[in-house]
Amino acid sequence: MSEILIIFGLLVLLIGMLSFGVWVGFALIITGFASMLALSPAPIGAILATTIWAHSHSWALAALPMFILMGEILLRSKLSDDMFSGLAPWLGKLPGQLLHVNVFGCAIFAAVSGSSAATAATIGKMSIPELTARGYDEKLILGTLAGSATLGLLIPPSIILIVYGVATEQSIARLFIAGVLPGLLLVGLFAGYVMMVALIKPEIFPKSTETFTLRQKLSASKRLVPVLALIAGVIGSIYAGIASPTDAAAVGVVLSVVLAWWNGSLSGNMLKESLMGATVTSCMIAFILAGAAFLSVAMGFTGIPRDLASWMASFNLSPYALLAALTIFFIILGCFLDGISVVVLTTSIIMPMVESVGIDPLWFGIYLVIVVEMSQITPPVGFNLFVIQGLTGFDIIKIARAALPFFLMLLLAVGLITIFPQIVTSLPNLMNK
Repeated sequence: MSEILIIFGLLVLLIGMLSFGVWVGFALIITGFASMLALSPAPIGAILATTIWAHSHSWALAALPMFILMGEILLRSKLSDDMFSGLAPWLGKLPGQLLHVNVFGCAIFAAVSGSSAATAATIGKMSIPELTARGYDEKLILGTLAGSATLGLLIPPSIILIVYGVATEQSIARLFIAGVLPGLLLVGLFAGYVMMVALIKPEIFPKSTETFTLRQKLSASKRLVPVLALIAGVIGSIYAGIASPTDAAAVGVVLSVVLAWWNGSLSGNMLKESLMGATVTSCMIAFILAGAAFLSVAMGFTGIPRDLASWMASFNLSPYALLAALTIFFIILGCFLDGISVVVLTTSIIMPMVESVGIDPLWFGIYLVIVVEMSQITPPVGFNLFVIQGLTGFDIIKIARAALPFFLMLLLAVGLITIFPQIVTSLPNLMNK
C-alpha cells in the first residue's frame, strides 16, 4: 500500500512540475531523484552522472541533430513553392482537386524534414493563401493541413522514431523502414477522405477551369525531381544497406544545402538561422532524453516497472485489451504533452508490460508514433494547432474541429495495423533477408 502511495506521489510531483512550466528534462531528473530517495539505497549522484554521460554520446543519437538541421534548411528554402507547382497540374482533376496538395505536399516534406511542426509551417505558408484565394472550403483547408502534417512524425526520417529507438534500444534503421507502409496507409486514408467529401458535397468545391497538357504536366514535374532525389538519397541508402541512419543524415544535410543553392535560397543568414534553429531543438530533445534515461534507470532501481508489469499481468489482459487501454491513456496524455515527451515519459514503464504480453517492440514503436500523432491535433497542447493558428489567426478550437475527421483516420490506422501487423513488419523483415 505504501508503494502505491509513493508511485501516486511521484506522478503528482511530475504532473505538478510540468503544469508549472518546469522544463521536461528537469522534471524527469527530479522525479527520478525523488523515486530513488524513497525506494532505493543506491548512490543517486553517481548513477545520475554515469547515466547522463552514457546516454549523451550515443552514436545513434548523432543522426538527430543532422536530420533536424536538414529540415531547418529545407524549411527556409523554396521547396514548398516547387512542390505546389509540381503537384498542382496532376491533382486538378482528382476529386478534391488542389486540397490534395496539402496531403501529398505534407507527405513529401515529411520525408525530408522528420518534423510535424516544420511540415505544418512549410506547407501551410504556401497552401493556405493559394487555396483560400481559389475558393476552397476553409474547414477542409485547415483540416487537411493539420491532419496531414502529422505525417512528419511517422514517415522516415522521423525525429520521434530516433527518440523511441534510442530510448528502447531498437534499431533506428528498422524503425525507419517499418514506418514507410503505415505512412503510405495514412496518406491513402487522408486522400480517400478528401475524395469522399468531394463526391458527397461537390458544391463546396470550386469549379476547376485550369487544364494542362501532358507536356505541361511533365514540365511542371521537373520541379519535384530535386526533393524526390533527396528522399531517395536518404531513405534509399538506409533501405539498401549502404548507409546507417547517421550516415544518411549527413548525406541529407549535404543534399539539402545543394538543393537550397540550386533553387537560389541559400545564403549565409539562412544557414545561420538553420544552425541556430537546429541547435535549440536538438539541445531540447537531448536534455529530455538525458532526463528520461535517468528516470528509466531510477525506475529500474526502485522496481516500479517490474511491479507494474506484474500488476498488469494479474489482470490477464490480452494484447488487444492492453492496446485498447494504452490507446486511451496515450490520447489523454497527448492532450497535455508533446509527442517526444509522451514517448520518453512512458517507455521505461510501458515497455515491460508490452513485452510481457508478447507485443513486438518494433511494431509497438510505430503504433506509439501513430497514437502520438493524434496529440498534434488535440487541444489544449496540439503543436500543429499552434502552428496553424500562427499562420491564420483562427481560434484553436476551430482548427481542432476541422482536424477531427483526420484524428478519426489516425484511429482507424491504429486499428488496421493492429489487425494486420504485417503493414508494419513486412518491410523490416525483408530488410533482414
